[in-house]
Amino acid sequence: MTRTSRRSAGILVYRVVSGAPQVLLGHMGGPFWARRDAGAWTIPKGEYSPDEPPEVAARREFTEELGLPPPEGPLIPLGEVRQAGGKLVTVFALSGDLDPGAVVPGTFALEWPKGSGVVQQFPELDRVEWFDLDRAKARIVVAQRVFLDRLDERLSG
Repeated sequence: MTRTSRRSAGILVYRVVSGAPQVLLGHMGGPFWARRDAGAWTIPKGEYSPDEPPEVAARREFTEELGLPPPEGPLIPLGEVRQAGGKLVTVFALSGDLDPGAVVPGTFALEWPKGSGVVQQFPELDRVEWFDLDRAKARIVVAQRVFLDRLDERLSG
């Protein structure tokens, strides 16, 4: 796939606690994100090929990234957005609950330090937490904030 044709699909799990929505986000793993907080959190998602339905990819990628299946229930389309690097991201909301302590993240291999010839394994997501929408907006990748706004509109409309 070319850089601009890359596609990702993900699931934004949410719950309502004391009348206020909370969302489950993951902190991106690996050395580039280790010391960052703002802009380093993401909706669990992953790439898929053009011949795979985004709903199927979103469920598969959720399981791969978190080591747990997504909660049962219908997916609510939140649309798509093109991130700065050109990737088109499609996200679905899903009402449910999940214990962040039960997450067993998938891993990826990376030569680190760069140029060292040493390949290390890093978690896709090094931690997962529940956030209210304001805290989530301060931490999530900027291009993904629109999904939080869309979820908020759906829940309050």
